[in-house]
Amino acid sequence: MLKLGILDQSHIPEGGTAYDALSNTTDLAREADQLGYSRYWVSEHHASKTLAHSSPEVLIAHLAAHTSRIRVGSGGIMLPHYSAYKVAENFRLLEALHPGRIDLGIGRAPGGLPLATRALQEGKYQSVEQYPQQILDLIDYFHDSVPDNHRFAGLHASPMIPTVPEMWLLGSSGESARLAAMMGASYAFAQFFGTLGGVEATARYHEQFQSSILGDKPRSMAAVTVACAETEEEAEQLASSASLYFLLLMQGKEMSSLPSVKTAMSYPYTELDRERLRQSAAWRVVGTPEQCKEQLLRLAEQYRTDELLVVSSIHDFDKRVQSYRLLAKAFNLA
Repeated sequence: MLKLGILDQSHIPEGGTAYDALSNTTDLAREADQLGYSRYWVSEHHASKTLAHSSPEVLIAHLAAHTSRIRVGSGGIMLPHYSAYKVAENFRLLEALHPGRIDLGIGRAPGGLPLATRALQEGKYQSVEQYPQQILDLIDYFHDSVPDNHRFAGLHASPMIPTVPEMWLLGSSGESARLAAMMGASYAFAQFFGTLGGVEATARYHEQFQSSILGDKPRSMAAVTVACAETEEEAEQLASSASLYFLLLMQGKEMSSLPSVKTAMSYPYTELDRERLRQSAAWRVVGTPEQCKEQLLRLAEQYRTDELLVVSSIHDFDKRVQSYRLLAKAFNLA
């Protein structure tokens, strides 16, 4: 049976605050824990007026402490901003606090505008070209395998524990898939971005996979936008908030919150806007529980995976929780 996880970006809802968004994230993590979802990931975004969290490792600690079973992790840590050693220590500490429940998803996107990147990297030279070496360093720190000829030979990431976080490379391109295959890492594709080519990139990942200390078999996953309701009409209405949000994001328009359904339904769309929305419908899963289940099973087959991450940016929190409940029931998760 297909496993489902959750990727939560903690959208600040129209009419709400960052406090509301983070409270909702905590409540949803608890609900997901009870419903039988496999993992709960939180993202990293900087200087955002619409997303409430910028530090996944802090939020992971909070969520893991408020749940008991579900895996909790990052989707993801934007590694080029940071020292691989510090990331290794952060996630080793999380793993020591919650053994067997911590995931480290890493990516190389900036997670914000160039000004935020400059501030994050102030006083140091950092480049995405160092990303592959950073991944190798993380692997060595987690597995206490820093080689003698390493620039930090003899260094250990504390605390010293026998277990390691589960490590995933995140991406929305063929290059990230190639890198994950070369490293022998698990690979998660961000379909919810609307980026094309996910199935092809994942297929190349499976074909080119090389076993390593991280695993001897390829393991892939995709993050998918989903809106589920008792009727197709209601599901389409719930999905309109995220549709308008991504439309405005693509147009470079600044937003302060996730639009409500009322705002989305009354927005003065141009014909070009409506065409873009029709195109985006192809990579979103919207409908009744039965319709969503059928579409998700088809996607899982295409991505050659037994697990998908569900992204449900639904404005009304009660409706968002209900969407996840309906999916959980459809897939018999509990």
